[in-house]
Amino acid sequence: MAHFVLEYSSNIDSESLNLQGLFEKLHQSAVNCGLFPLKGIRSRAYRAEDYRMADGNPQHVFVHLSVLVGTGRSLQEKESAAKGFFTVFEEHFAQSFERGSVAMSFEMRELEPTLKYNKNNIQDYL
Repeated sequence: MAHFVLEYSSNIDSESLNLQGLFEKLHQSAVNCGLFPLKGIRSRAYRAEDYRMADGNPQHVFVHLSVLVGTGRSLQEKESAAKGFFTVFEEHFAQSFERGSVAMSFEMRELEPTLKYNKNNIQDYL
């Protein structure tokens, strides 16, 4: 399980955002690191219409990527994966930094073991 959850300010232009391009690269990074089965990788994004950054300048842009992973991986494995994900994230928004003020943040969290139920047949269609 690797779930990518992107939050972003509504003032970022769609060309810079390119959600499908970002998600494709993140999914490939997750597969390439060998820790996450393709069928368990998901991405979603949430646009923030109401926000305030720093001094309130409406030109400031933010992007925040949370990665949720299941348990069972070593700290070294998680660190390696996180560095790969952040590199993809950083490279994807590199031009945004050239255009103006950007706040970029990233976190990867391992979900605590809990009661969890899910059902899917994604593997039947891969």
